[in-house]
Amino acid sequence: MAYLTLFLTAFAAATLLPAYSEILLGTLVAQGLSYWWLWFAATLGNTLGSVVNGVIGRQVDRFKDRKWFPISEQQLHRARNRFNRYGQWSLLLGWLPLGGDALTLVGGIMRVPWLNFVILVGIGKGLRYAFVLWLVAEASSP
Repeated sequence: MAYLTLFLTAFAAATLLPAYSEILLGTLVAQGLSYWWLWFAATLGNTLGSVVNGVIGRQVDRFKDRKWFPISEQQLHRARNRFNRYGQWSLLLGWLPLGGDALTLVGGIMRVPWLNFVILVGIGKGLRYAFVLWLVAEASSP
């Protein structure tokens, strides 16, 4: 049950909902749960939460024909091409507390191919949780 709670908290933390999975992760480590499964649950939940942001970002196309939409279809197409060529790597920073959620939303708007999106976001989030686990282990060791 603890792993599921961590998964759901990490999922929520990746969306616009206020949640702090690192605190729960540290608490569960202190309870002696498996580092591997804690890392896996947190990384999977947080990555899938970012996929939700990507899906929301992809919905921008529904509004591109509206008069109030600030970007022409041609500008959006050029921006997507440029982002997909050079900016996809920024998704590795999707773990950042400030701006990380926005990056994954932009990744959706820019229509980063799903495989690239999930791999890049997953690597960044997995490294972050590995670092948090390492910090907690170091802090708790004598």
